[in-house]
Amino acid sequence: MLLGKQEHFLSYNGEVLIFQLSKPKDVEGATDKTMNLCVRRMSFNRDTKLFVQKSSGLFSMRASHLKIEIICCSCATDSRTGVILPCILMKKKKQNNVFRYLLLLLHGSNQFEQSFYFKLDYELKEDIRLFTGPSVLWRHANKLFYISSDTCTVLSAPVQLSSVVWTGEIADEGTVVLGTGTACLPESEDEDEFSTSDRAVWGSEFFGYAVKTQKMLTGTCFMPHAYSRVVSSVYVCKNEISKKQLRISLVAVTHKNQLIWFQDGLPKGVCELPYEKPCSVKTAVTSSSDLLFIVSFASGNTCVVQRRDSLQVASKWQKVKSVLVDDFTGSGSEQLLLLLKDDSNTEVLSTFILTDLGEVNYASGINYKHDAPAAEGLQENGLLTVQALETRLQAGCTSVRELQQHLRLKKKVILESCRALIDLVEERTHILPTAKEEGLVSLWDDVENPPHSLSKETSLASKVPEHFIEKLWQRVVGDSLVVGVELTASFYLSLSDVSLSLVMDQDFSLISPIIKCRNKIIKLNKAFSAFSVSSCQIEPPPKKMKLDLHSKNDLKKEFPKRCSQVQLDGAKTVIAVTSLSPLLAFHRVCCVVLLRAKKQKRQNDSLQESKNITVLCGKILLSLEDISNGKYSVKMLRDNSYCTGSMEDILAILAVSVRFSFQIVSSGCTLTPVNSWLLGEMECTPFKECHDSIFCHKAGNVYGTVFNWTLKNPFEGVLTLFCRNLTVLFQCLHSLSRVLPPSCDVKLLRSGSKSILTEQLALALEKEILILRSSFFSKESKAENSPTWGNEPGKKISDVPVASLLDSEEGVQQFRKKLQNEREESVLSMNQTMNGALYQEIALKIAEAQLSSDMIVWRLSKS
Repeated sequence: MLLGKQEHFLSYNGEVLIFQLSKPKDVEGATDKTMNLCVRRMSFNRDTKLFVQKSSGLFSMRASHLKIEIICCSCATDSRTGVILPCILMKKKKQNNVFRYLLLLLHGSNQFEQSFYFKLDYELKEDIRLFTGPSVLWRHANKLFYISSDTCTVLSAPVQLSSVVWTGEIADEGTVVLGTGTACLPESEDEDEFSTSDRAVWGSEFFGYAVKTQKMLTGTCFMPHAYSRVVSSVYVCKNEISKKQLRISLVAVTHKNQLIWFQDGLPKGVCELPYEKPCSVKTAVTSSSDLLFIVSFASGNTCVVQRRDSLQVASKWQKVKSVLVDDFTGSGSEQLLLLLKDDSNTEVLSTFILTDLGEVNYASGINYKHDAPAAEGLQENGLLTVQALETRLQAGCTSVRELQQHLRLKKKVILESCRALIDLVEERTHILPTAKEEGLVSLWDDVENPPHSLSKETSLASKVPEHFIEKLWQRVVGDSLVVGVELTASFYLSLSDVSLSLVMDQDFSLISPIIKCRNKIIKLNKAFSAFSVSSCQIEPPPKKMKLDLHSKNDLKKEFPKRCSQVQLDGAKTVIAVTSLSPLLAFHRVCCVVLLRAKKQKRQNDSLQESKNITVLCGKILLSLEDISNGKYSVKMLRDNSYCTGSMEDILAILAVSVRFSFQIVSSGCTLTPVNSWLLGEMECTPFKECHDSIFCHKAGNVYGTVFNWTLKNPFEGVLTLFCRNLTVLFQCLHSLSRVLPPSCDVKLLRSGSKSILTEQLALALEKEILILRSSFFSKESKAENSPTWGNEPGKKISDVPVASLLDSEEGVQQFRKKLQNEREESVLSMNQTMNGALYQEIALKIAEAQLSSDMIVWRLSKS
C-alpha cells in the first residue's frame, strides 16, 4: 500500500518519473520491516493525448524503527561515465536524533544503485541541492557543506552564507555555488569610507564559490550587490569566457515580486509578477525559439514570462502541484507540463496541462478525436513549407558555389597574368599551364605530349627555378636545424624521390662540405583540417600510371600516406632536418640548399623514364649570434585561448617530432575526460592556423607536444601525438591513464588507417602487374641469336602429304627426321635469351615491387 499521497515528480529524457514510498503486502514475519521505493515511467501518447505508464521499478530498504522520507530528486551527471542520471536523496531518522541520508541513482533498466550515504546529528532543511558527481550540497547554520561520491566525506566550505540562490556549471570553473552573505569589509574601508562601498551600503554581498578549485568568484559579474537583500532565486541562462573575462546572462526573482534580466552584471529588463512570494525560476526554449521564464510561487501558483521586445507575463495558472520542462511530445523543442491539484481524482497525472504557448496545447479531460483532420492538415502544410524552404536553401547554396568558382577563376587569371608580366620583364619565355593543370578535358582522344616538348620544359625548369620555389625558410628547434622549401603544386606532382641537400659554401679541406640530414615531405591543406606528414613519393592517378625503370625510393617511410589529386589545393613543403651542434663549431656558416628529384618523361609508349634534376633553392646563413638572439627560434605564444605561431613554426615542430596514434575505446562511459585533460592538466591551446591540433604549454619535458583528438563517437576516438622522443610519450600516456576510466581500451595504431593501407596495396599490386607486363613486351628482350633450321623456312610437315611419305621406308625416315627437327625448333623458341644487364634490371624492378606489396600487406595485418 502507498504511504499517503506524497509523490515526487522528475522529468528525464521526455518522460515523467514518479517516485513514491510504499509498504509491501502483509507477509508473515515481515511486517513493518521493509519499505519500497517505487518508480513509474510515464510517457506522453500522441494519439490519446494522455500519459501512459511505460515501465516501473522497485528498491527495497530495511525500515525497522526508522522513519523514511524522500528529501528531493534531481538529475545529475555521473562522474564515472559522464551520463546524466536521476538522483534521489532519502532520509532515515534513527534514535537519539541521528539522521542517515542515502543517495540513489536510477539507471535506464529501472535498477537503483546506492551511490553513498552519510550521517548527521541534525536534519537537512535549508538550500539542499544535487549536482555533478553526484554530490549533495546544503546550508546549515550559515555554513556551506557538501559531499560527493568520490570523497564520501562531508566537507565544509570556508564561506559564510545566508542563502544559496543557484548551483550549476560555469565555464572553466566547474560547479559554482552562488549565494549571499554578510559583507566582509577590508581594513581599508573605515567608517569614513563606509558610504563609498556598495557592499557596505547594503550590508550584504553576492559571491560565487567554485567547489572543485575552492576559489571565490566576485559577485559583481553576476549582479550588483544592491540586489543581494531581495533576490530569492536565480537561473543562469548563459555563461562563457570572452577575451579572458567571464560573461554571464541570468534571470532572478525577488521578494519584491519582480523578475529581472541581468547581462554581464547589469540589469537589462524588469517585469512585475502577478503573485507574491516567488520561490524558484527555470527556463524553457519552445518550438518558436522563444525563451520562456517559468516562475513558481509559494502559494502553488505559476506564471510564464516571455522575453521579446520586453519582459511581460504571457500566462499564469493557479493550484499547480509541480512544473516540469522537457520534450514530452518528441518534437525537438521543450514544453511545459503543469500538474494541477485535484482532490477529487486520486489518479496520478490525471489532471495536467501540456503547452509551449504556441503550437502545442493539450489538457486532460478533453477529447481530441474531432481535431484529427485539422491536425493532419496542419502537418501537411508544415511539410510543404519545409520542402519549399529546402528548395530555396539549395538554390542559395548553388549560387554561393558559382560565385566561389568565379572568384577562384579570377584569382587564377590574375596570378597567371602576374607570372607572364614577370617573365616579360626578365626576358624569359612564358610557359602556359597545361590543360591537365587547368582541369580541362579534351573533346577528342587524349594525345600525350611528344618527348621533345617535355625535355624542353625540363630544361626550362632548371633555368627558371623561381617558378617552382615558393619559399625558403629555416628554424631552430632544440638541437636541430630545420630547413624547408615550399614548392608549387604543378612542379611537385611531376617529381619523384624528392629530397633536399645542404652543402656548405665555405672551402673546408679537412671535412666534407655535404651536411648529413634526413628529409621529410609535409603537406598541409589550405583548410588546415589535418596534418599529413609523409616521406613517400607522390603517386599519379591510377588511370595515368606509368612505370619508372630508373627511380628508387631510398627515403625512410616513417609516416606513409598517399597523396592524390584531390589534395592539389595544399602547400607541399620538403623539409631537411640536421644536427645543429656540428654547424655551430664554425661560428658562422653559409649553406646552399639544393633540391634533388627525378622528373618523369614518357618513353616507349607504356614506360616512363626519369631524369635526375637539381634545382638551386637559395642560401641560408647561420651564426651563433643569431641563434643566441632567438632569430630562428619557434615562437608559440598564447593569445585569446589560441596558440599563435606561423605555419613555418608548426611545420618545424612536426618535422622534429615523432608521430604516435592511439585508438581509445570505452564501452561503459563517454570520453569527455580526454578533452578536459588536454585543455586542463596539459594546458593545451589550439593553433590559430589549425584548430584541430593543439599545442601543449605545460612546463617540463612535455612542452611543445602537439595533440590531435578526433572523436568518432562519444565512446571512441583517436589521439595522435607529435612528441620529441619516447620519454615524452610515456609521460603523456602516464598522465592520461590517471583520468581515463578503468574500462577504457587503448590501442597503438602502428601502421595507420586501414582504408589508406588498402588503397596503397591496390596501387602497389597494379604497379607490380604493369612491371611484369612491360618486361615481357620490352623491345630490348629480343633474342641474341636467331637459330637456323635445316628445313626450309616456313615448310613444315603439315605442308607435305603424310601418305606420300609413309609409302616407303625412306619416306618414313624422312618423316621422322622432320618431326624431330620441329620438336627441337619448338624447344629452342621457348628458350630465347636476353641481355644479362636488362634481365638484372627487370628482376630488380620486380623484386622491389613485390617487396613493397609484401610490406603493405604486413602492415595491414598489424593494423
